[in-house]
Amino acid sequence: MAATIFTRCFGRLLKLQKGSRVLECVKRSYVASKMEMQEVYNQTKITAEMQQPMPDQEPEAIFSNNELSLSDVEVYGFDYDYTLATYTPELHSLIFNLGKEALVRLLKYPRDILDFEYDSDFAVRGLHFDTKKGLFMKIDQFHNIQLGTVYRGLQPVTDQEVKNLYEGTHIPMTNMNSFYGVGQMHQMIDLFALPEVTLISQITSYFIENNISYDPEYVFYDIRNTVQSLHTSGVLHDTIMKGLDKYLNTDKCYETKMLLEKLAGEGKKLFLVTNSGFPFIDVGMKYMVGSDWRDLFDIVIVNARKPKFFKEGYRPFRIYDEEKKAPEWGPVTSMRKGIIYHQGNHIELQKMTGWYGPKVLYFGDHVYSDLADPSLRYGWRTGAIIPELETEIEKQNSEVYKSSVRWLVSLQHLIDEMQHQNEADSKELIQTWLQERDELRVFTKSLFNPQFGSLFRTYHNPTYFFRRLARFADIYMSSLTNLLRYSSSYTFYPHRILLPHEPSLYSQNLQLEQGVDRGGLGSRVK
Repeated sequence: MAATIFTRCFGRLLKLQKGSRVLECVKRSYVASKMEMQEVYNQTKITAEMQQPMPDQEPEAIFSNNELSLSDVEVYGFDYDYTLATYTPELHSLIFNLGKEALVRLLKYPRDILDFEYDSDFAVRGLHFDTKKGLFMKIDQFHNIQLGTVYRGLQPVTDQEVKNLYEGTHIPMTNMNSFYGVGQMHQMIDLFALPEVTLISQITSYFIENNISYDPEYVFYDIRNTVQSLHTSGVLHDTIMKGLDKYLNTDKCYETKMLLEKLAGEGKKLFLVTNSGFPFIDVGMKYMVGSDWRDLFDIVIVNARKPKFFKEGYRPFRIYDEEKKAPEWGPVTSMRKGIIYHQGNHIELQKMTGWYGPKVLYFGDHVYSDLADPSLRYGWRTGAIIPELETEIEKQNSEVYKSSVRWLVSLQHLIDEMQHQNEADSKELIQTWLQERDELRVFTKSLFNPQFGSLFRTYHNPTYFFRRLARFADIYMSSLTNLLRYSSSYTFYPHRILLPHEPSLYSQNLQLEQGVDRGGLGSRVK
């Protein structure tokens, strides 16, 4: 009986490619009893369970937002931190501990803070912090808050409170404070921001629990400035240099050396542009690549002040004196291999090297500071290093995730097809389906991170982070050394993304094979 009712409700779909728009109207207007709807639900679920699971994705693959042929690339550029140098999780614990100690010592925060421990599982990168309301949240590509991901300190904020505070869930562009706008919504975009998120959240909860009055904006800037001072004062770099075995990912060192030697051996020009100082990167590169690491690079630029390096054209280059450990005063009119250059700007780099446009491929981990301006202003090809990608793909490959998404997509489509039912008991049944859908969304979110979910998507949209990643990076990967898996003539092709009004031949073929119009997520990207 189930199959008969299922065919009765959906069988007409199989003829849509031959028929007219009238058939679509029939499908939408078909009135089913509650029992028939339940039978359709049961059959849909069976069909979803029988579907062939999607093949696993390779965690160390390189993914393309824009077609890119490596055969066109003559010059390879690199950031240092989290690009050439990859760090262990111990680094985040170090930043967290140094930060809390500085807050107590310098800003007289309560000494109880010294007992806090870093929780690496609490946050994900790309969150926004509202400095006026003191809330962390994840935002999608349309500036909508993902409900269920809003936290005040370590405690979740109810959906209703979020809607009351923001008069809905939309965040205006003028409220943003990263790349666009100068408002109160600060995005925690780089990998060094994760300890900041955790520290802000723990201190906020401490103040609330102990009835200590606080202004979230002061707390935010106290912690942000304190963590930044760890970089600028040299405290963090000195600690890392004394413990390279502990903080550098030694498993990647040999592969980094192999990649640089491979590119240089193929006649590619290599350059390094980093905000870090020369003593720090020199120690790290010697550890990873060897004492002759500079022989592999045509240009080395330190203390670059990105993103100002790419935005401003007035800061001149200076030659860095290695003996004096300070920049010289004379003008720089040409750039030579073996010389270390200090600060400078992109315009002068381009003039003195002739490295223009799409023949340059630059890699970095910071979507804004490293990739936005090279891509938008100068036409460089860009590659983003996203270390979290490998773990996310491994979770995405799990059977529990695949089966949950298959059913979630099928259920969503079923709700879409049946929402025209007007009988009271039919509407009640649809409400139970919506509740089940919401539970599935929360469950699949929790597989990545219980508080905030995936770095790359909200319940059904790409995140604000991924929208920027897709705009500013031609390709992205979990590690720079993933390039070793590809030849220097390889072309990266993006998936053809179907627009909502475009038909999917794949989905039509699937309808013919299975007798069901599944649609949904599978029809969006082919």
